[in-house]
Amino acid sequence: METHPLWRPYDVPTEAAIAAARVRTHVPEPVVVVAPDPAWPAAYDAVRRRLVAALGERVLEVQHVGSTSVPGLHAKPVIDVDLTVPDSAREDAWLPDLEAAGFVLRVREPDWEEHRLVRLDAPYANVHVWSPGAQEPRRHAAFRDWLSEHADDRAAYADLKCSLGERGFTDAMLYNNAKGALVYDIYERIFAADPAHAHTARPRRE
Repeated sequence: METHPLWRPYDVPTEAAIAAARVRTHVPEPVVVVAPDPAWPAAYDAVRRRLVAALGERVLEVQHVGSTSVPGLHAKPVIDVDLTVPDSAREDAWLPDLEAAGFVLRVREPDWEEHRLVRLDAPYANVHVWSPGAQEPRRHAAFRDWLSEHADDRAAYADLKCSLGERGFTDAMLYNNAKGALVYDIYERIFAADPAHAHTARPRRE
């Protein structure tokens, strides 16, 4: 049995785990899924410029990820960005400058590749902060590229997102949990199709 290096077990975070990762008290906010907006790439560029202006050479990599990075895909109107800095765990080395630029720390997850999440209100963006070598940015990029190139999975993902958007979620993390099964299944197809790595199918267990 062979396993793709980016494979992760199917795991839906518990509400307790979600609460523990939050730096600030959660304020309920309706989860809204909207039609693709041609302004999203420009919004990402604005976020990227602000990150580079704030951190300079400490920005090792930055990329547009999430549903707003996939042409033609319905999404929450929130720009998702992966930012790599020299050491995401050393918040003193990058967070003060991002806070001065308008970003607010919302999530801290030391056990998940030292992930941090900072939010910007305008453009509305979630910036995921990682260290070099983190696997999750590579997973995000693979997922983005696959959906961009595979209309069937893009349509299935859009249908699910639109359906969930009508269910009245007020917590984006619980909305993400509800997408988890399909996301895992799509990753399985990504890994199976990767010519660079062998992968034995690992169907999720409910």
